[in-house]
Amino acid sequence: MAMEVTQILLNAQSVDSTVRKHSEETLKQFQEQNLPGFLLSLSGELANEEKPVDSRKLAGLILKNALDAKEQHRKFELVQRWLSLDMAVKAQIKTCLLQTLSSPVPDAHSTASQVIAKVAGIELPQKQWPELIGSLLSNIHQVPAHVKQATLETLGYLCEEVSPEVVDQDQVNKILTAVVQGMNAEEGNNDVRLAATRALYNALSFAQANFNNDMERDFIMRVVCEATQSPEVKIRQAAFECLVSISSTYYEKLAPYIQDIFNITAKAVKEDVEPVALQAIEFWSSICDEEIDILEDFGGDFTADSDVPCYYFIKQALPALVPMLLETLLKQEEDQDQDEGAWNLAMAGGTCLGLVARTVGDEIVPLVMPFIQENISKPDWRQREAATYAFGSILEGPSPDKLTPLVNVALNFMLTALTKDPNSHVKDTTAWTLGRIFEFLHGSTVETPIITPANCQLIITVLLQAMKDAPNVAEKSCGALYFLAQGYEDMGASSPLTPYFQEIVQALLTVTHREDAGESRLRTAAYETLNEVVRCSTDETVPMVLQLAPIIMTELHQTLEGQKLSSDEREKQSELQGLLCGCLQVIIQKLGASEPTKFVFMQYADQIMNLFLRVFACRNATVHEEAMLAIGALAYATGPDFAKYMPEFYKYLEMGLQNFEEYQVCAVTVGVVGDVCRALEDKILPYCDGIMTQLLKDLSSNQLHRSVKPPIFSCLGDIALAIGENFEKYLMYAMPMLQSAAELSAHTSGADDEMVEYTNLLRNGILEAYSGIFQGFKNSPKTQLLIPYAPHILQFLDSIYMEKDMDDVVMKTAIGVLGDLADTLGSNAGSLIQQSLSSKEFLNECLSSDDHLIKESAEWAKLAITRAISV
Repeated sequence: MAMEVTQILLNAQSVDSTVRKHSEETLKQFQEQNLPGFLLSLSGELANEEKPVDSRKLAGLILKNALDAKEQHRKFELVQRWLSLDMAVKAQIKTCLLQTLSSPVPDAHSTASQVIAKVAGIELPQKQWPELIGSLLSNIHQVPAHVKQATLETLGYLCEEVSPEVVDQDQVNKILTAVVQGMNAEEGNNDVRLAATRALYNALSFAQANFNNDMERDFIMRVVCEATQSPEVKIRQAAFECLVSISSTYYEKLAPYIQDIFNITAKAVKEDVEPVALQAIEFWSSICDEEIDILEDFGGDFTADSDVPCYYFIKQALPALVPMLLETLLKQEEDQDQDEGAWNLAMAGGTCLGLVARTVGDEIVPLVMPFIQENISKPDWRQREAATYAFGSILEGPSPDKLTPLVNVALNFMLTALTKDPNSHVKDTTAWTLGRIFEFLHGSTVETPIITPANCQLIITVLLQAMKDAPNVAEKSCGALYFLAQGYEDMGASSPLTPYFQEIVQALLTVTHREDAGESRLRTAAYETLNEVVRCSTDETVPMVLQLAPIIMTELHQTLEGQKLSSDEREKQSELQGLLCGCLQVIIQKLGASEPTKFVFMQYADQIMNLFLRVFACRNATVHEEAMLAIGALAYATGPDFAKYMPEFYKYLEMGLQNFEEYQVCAVTVGVVGDVCRALEDKILPYCDGIMTQLLKDLSSNQLHRSVKPPIFSCLGDIALAIGENFEKYLMYAMPMLQSAAELSAHTSGADDEMVEYTNLLRNGILEAYSGIFQGFKNSPKTQLLIPYAPHILQFLDSIYMEKDMDDVVMKTAIGVLGDLADTLGSNAGSLIQQSLSSKEFLNECLSSDDHLIKESAEWAKLAITRAISV
């Protein structure tokens, strides 16, 4: 195969698609028929210096993909497959890989680095390949620079692949020594220095013990700071990336270095090339993130400053930091507003300024106001835009008392600028700033209103006018209107927007039909704003919302009329269908909320449902998601009458539940099953066998994304609640599943925050299922079927109480389940309840909770328990 494999790999990169397809097929067959031989020949190809670079590189890439995949379940299969290979085969492959690190061909040794790290990621946690790190470290003293470079690169990838507890401290020390030496200014070769600096970035999470040691930490910090001064741009950038990572990982260790770091970053921001300057600003943004988190966690409840692990670096740096950031705002790029993914010095500086405002609050205002006053009326657009951007950036953080007087002065100026400024950048930023004013300083919680009967009409006129401007300005103006409407959400009967409702809706519909509405997310923004205006509207404007329904239905109907489209047009079409389904969802929720309008709206229900069913015939995940959500709203509005749509709709419901690939669609469908249960109650019975079968299949699948599992559990509760004692036949399948999931989710010791959060979602889903089952069986002669499950459920409640990491949502649901159990099983469970911890300590804790929902739940549970015990 040796000669052939080279040719096949080269053919797989051929321009001719027939040749390419044929060789891809051959590779696939080779892999399926003889995996060990296949992997060996790839590693041999990669290691062979006589072979062409293209075939070596692809060989390495295929090897890497044979060890790792994005999807969890696929990754698990590949890991198991590698572990079960013959030891001798694996040893031979690893020898080839290590040998390739010495190759003078950059593409070959760089690919080998990545593959070695993937193998290490599988084997080191299994206590296999213990000699790897030692043999890599012995390479560091090799003379050829490219071997050193490749080895450092490998160490970097290795630290990315394996978790710190897999490597013992002695080896960590040696890796860090090698990496830091490679970064040293004495290292003459820039490729080596760069590889070392990038490796340190990945190795930082391993360096906990080293950062606790003053000498070692000083040494690492010195080398990183020196590397920020290297003549080589890429090394400077990589060194600043290390500083950014250190700022979040080792925040509490930074105090001795912060002054030096300020000087280094300030110089970089002022003088260095953009990629380096951006990282220098990122350092300060990262410090802000840390301090915002710390101050939020501790809220206002700390007594002495010493209790808070916050070093107030931003507060101390303010007088120097703010001027440095303001300076960057003048470095805009000509076309940044048109480019979706634009990111430059001015944008990074403004973002950082916004974070600084959130960190220090009122103290930033006097430092920024002079800059604004100085530049806001200058003839150069850059100065006017920078001043506006600075103002918009500091609106979140400082108190309304501090900002309101300034905004009152600025508002008219901004409205004039949005209509009259000759420069599109300035208009864009002005509209964005107005949006921020309405987002943070307008609404029912703000004491002094910024928007008054005197200026309301002018604001609306200006925004509607600006929606006719260039797409980027129009999009920001839609955004401002969105927050304007949102601020009137809790107004009750009458809203200042009511007189303008018709005009606003008309203007937004006009925007959606603009020729250029595809640019700058304009069409999406217009629909999002329309939805918000409808959602926050009052009873007075309901007749107009009713008129809007057939307009949106007609538009959706037009997108379904089957003209032959190119794939690009179909993509746009799908996006539009999704937006229209989303808009109908809001209209349905609005009109379904009160009886009189619901009655009038029902004339459209059949047509709307028919449109949604036609949308499902188009293959597109986002649209399915939007249509599903809208159907959920329709089911909620129509109630038991929704039964007539079930025969048609059921197959799409089933398709959604089977959609593992696009798991968001699956999750939304599960939610809609819940909506339909609530609407139909026991009329859903004929469909339950199919639905339950699919839900249980989903739960036992390891291919479905884990985020869908909690909602599936609570959906079991919705079904039980809807069909009551008819749930009997599903108990023998559902209860064991709930039980094993409950056992898994009871203990979280040693889990990270993300895992604890997920575990709480899971617990809540399981508890909602139990709650629905108990409530569904209440007052039925079949309640005794549940008695055998009571001990386990009480034990589950006890064990999550003992873990002490429940969030408030789980606490409320858990104490509710205790009440449901007592309420449904009554005296049958009395003695069991009395023996459980939950009925005493947990209940008492909930009874004295500050959260009135938990307290309410607990009071009800106490009542139910008292009744159960006293019988």
